[in-house]
Amino acid sequence: MSKNPDLDKLVEKAQGGDTHAFTDIYDELVKPVYRYIYYRVEQEVAEDLTEDTFLKVWQNLKKYKKGANPFSSWVFRIAHNLVVDHYRKHKAIAEIDERVADTQLHSDPQGQTDLKLTQVRLRKVIRKLPDNYQQIIILKYINELNNKEIASTIGKSEGAVRTLQFRALEKLKGLLGNDSDF
Repeated sequence: MSKNPDLDKLVEKAQGGDTHAFTDIYDELVKPVYRYIYYRVEQEVAEDLTEDTFLKVWQNLKKYKKGANPFSSWVFRIAHNLVVDHYRKHKAIAEIDERVADTQLHSDPQGQTDLKLTQVRLRKVIRKLPDNYQQIIILKYINELNNKEIASTIGKSEGAVRTLQFRALEKLKGLLGNDSDF
């Protein structure tokens, strides 16, 4: 997942109490973690859960042991657990906030609106998938992790990941074909 070959060094420094190293880790991982959470929960909750993820990472950093699984997988597992906890606490799932205005997007308003509507639709359909399919789709196609990283993150073999990807894509294709809301 990480294109930064020095992430392991940053982790070691952060484990030693170097807050600047942790800031660099945060900068490297915050966007993919946010995207992972965003496609699973409401936008307002995604921001809070992303903050909670990095708080837990900081609090438990000394417990992380470098091994076969990359650090990013450990962080995504924390994010996943927070999403699961959120749904356990809030059984009623709120509807997606479908606001399309984004004050940071200035050029080509029509194109940006179409893009936002597509993202909202995709997010809505992804959230209809079973949890394990949601996780696979988001990690593979939104955060662009490879199968080895996904396997490490979800605790399954690479073969199982490929099978889940195939099934998830088939289910997603069916849902997109049947989505009459748009």
